[in-house]
Amino acid sequence: MIGKKIRLERIVDRDSAKTVIVPMDHGVSVGPIAGLADMRTTVSRIVAGGANAILMHKGMVRAGHRGAGKDVGLIIHLSAGTSISPDPNAKELVCGVEEAIKLGADAVSVHINLGAETDKEMLGQLGFVSEQCLEWQMPLVAMMYTRGPKIKNEYDAENVKHAARVGAELGADIVKVVYTGSTESFSEVVQGCPVPVVIAGGEKMGSDEEIFKMVDGALKAGAMGVSIGRNAFQHEKPDRIVGALCKMVHKGASVEDAIKMLKK
Repeated sequence: MIGKKIRLERIVDRDSAKTVIVPMDHGVSVGPIAGLADMRTTVSRIVAGGANAILMHKGMVRAGHRGAGKDVGLIIHLSAGTSISPDPNAKELVCGVEEAIKLGADAVSVHINLGAETDKEMLGQLGFVSEQCLEWQMPLVAMMYTRGPKIKNEYDAENVKHAARVGAELGADIVKVVYTGSTESFSEVVQGCPVPVVIAGGEKMGSDEEIFKMVDGALKAGAMGVSIGRNAFQHEKPDRIVGALCKMVHKGASVEDAIKMLKK
């Protein structure tokens, strides 16, 4: 497993054993939203803030997402689905592990919506990609959500616990789930998942303090870090917000410390 271990060190801080990931795969699902029209500029600002890894689709890598600045871990997203699809919860594989290797990926990710009409197909995709990742020693990030007709509340701890466990059971190295709203409830998610857990950033929040409080609660519950997209790349100062998140994740900075960093 030495190959997977080496690649994981490119997306996880070696000293803190935690990670700050900024996903920027939203162009497929909702189009070139604010912050993603000029990918090179946004990526440069995210990297300047100290993010451990960025996550994007294969086409953006080919388009030249980097041209200057320091290096950063690269996670290539293998799943796709659009908001204008008859079933926005359905995801399909649009890239493979071998192709991601050719593009220089340090890890790959797959999106699963448990409870969707097509969740069995998505579970099949996760199992297939997991097998390929084992073959090629590629780290796998499973984005596990509960969305569909039977799901009344995707933030319910029971749903999130189940989703996290499914990701681990099917071979993910890191599982990404939504935050359940409290340290106590999220602790149950972490305790029930035998692989590291990171939280999703979700929709754009109303204030920086909201973001920091969510991150603080997740870290206290045992999360390995964060995977925050819109609340990072759509921020008026992406480098500063990412820098503050890195201080919280890697150095144990408080909510108050993070807010002070933004105000400097």
